[in-house]
Amino acid sequence: MSQQEARVEALRGVVDRVRSWQETATEGTIHDELDHGLREAGVTLTDEQRDAVARQIADGQEVDVEALAADSEAGGPA
Repeated sequence: MSQQEARVEALRGVVDRVRSWQETATEGTIHDELDHGLREAGVTLTDEQRDAVARQIADGQEVDVEALAADSEAGGPA
């Protein structure tokens, strides 16, 4: 598995986990859980990316994890 594939898989897992209970959570809680999941997965995002993903999850929007993972500025799996 390439680093890019691993990053996509890790991001998808984090987003899916946070999205699974987001209906009752505040955006702040979603952001906290997103940060926790990203740390566990060893994936880094910029502050702007993290804020955007948290908003998308809170608003029930799709998160394009492949595009997010392709952004080389954001880091990757440890």
